[in-house]
Amino acid sequence: MGPKTNRNTQVLLARRPQGAPTEKDFRIVETPMPETRPGTVLVQNLYLSLDPYMRGRMNDAKSYIPPIEIEAVMGGGTVGKVIRSDIADMPEGAIVEGLLGWQAFAVAKPKALRIVDPTLAPISTALGILGMPGLTAYFGLLDLGKPEPGDTVVVSAASGAVGSIVGQIAKRQGCRTVGVVGTEEKARYILDTLGYDVAINYQTTDNLRTAIRDAAPDGVNVYFDNVGGPVTDAVFNNLALRARIVICGQISLYNASRQEMGPRNLTQILMTRSRIEGFIVFDYLDRYPEGLKDLSTWLANGEITYKEDIVDGLQNAPRTFIGLLEGKNFGKQLIKIAEA
Repeated sequence: MGPKTNRNTQVLLARRPQGAPTEKDFRIVETPMPETRPGTVLVQNLYLSLDPYMRGRMNDAKSYIPPIEIEAVMGGGTVGKVIRSDIADMPEGAIVEGLLGWQAFAVAKPKALRIVDPTLAPISTALGILGMPGLTAYFGLLDLGKPEPGDTVVVSAASGAVGSIVGQIAKRQGCRTVGVVGTEEKARYILDTLGYDVAINYQTTDNLRTAIRDAAPDGVNVYFDNVGGPVTDAVFNNLALRARIVICGQISLYNASRQEMGPRNLTQILMTRSRIEGFIVFDYLDRYPEGLKDLSTWLANGEITYKEDIVDGLQNAPRTFIGLLEGKNFGKQLIKIAEA
């Protein structure tokens, strides 16, 4: 099959951000087409996933995944098409998903890629509801949150790639769902389309603590935390006895040049005998097939749905990523790199 060009477009990390990233922290370059080696395939990336966790990798700090080096390709998940291969199990034309970064083409070993069935749903969903965000919602809620019928589940960033799926799974489990979002449009979406019972717009709510208390008068049984900060403070003041708190993300803190003091409100954790647990979806790699089977079945049956925010052009990835961290996206944020 082979590429129609001999050049590759890449987005590099030009410098480490101080506070919120700017477009000057990235550099877009044209490089020679990568060459395959025996046992590897060449992939043309079609969609790039933009995710909040990428902000942490821009810092030179210890984390669950190594930082991106200066002048290295920005890391991230992609879905693409194999365009050069001599491997029978991954032929040319196969659609694959993997962590191939912010670039138009990449060489990878088959074990680093997951073959995607394009008949199940649009291939972009391999980066969303049928990919890492969907699996994050699935395992984070069901394994750590352990929702029971009748529980009240509160989700921050409730219209986002993860939060939107968490709410729908919680409804399947017979729970009452409360979503915290940042615009009235997102509030209407989670109520009308995702089936949330209550939507709270933290931007227009005078007292978030009171708003959560009114939405969960018997207390919050499960809190799926994607943002941290004041939203989490308000939820901690409204916990039910033996609540389960899943720490999935802290997007409100990612751009902070100096971390706030914390943890806070631990007296509430003590009094309610609640449990807080951090969650990284990569810990569940061996169970991905289980989660994808359920998610794809629910999607095919119309039991869950999704929303994508797609921006054309790899050159727009830095600007779009900056907007993502500011909450400007609506749904799973993707960059369309090329036509399928």
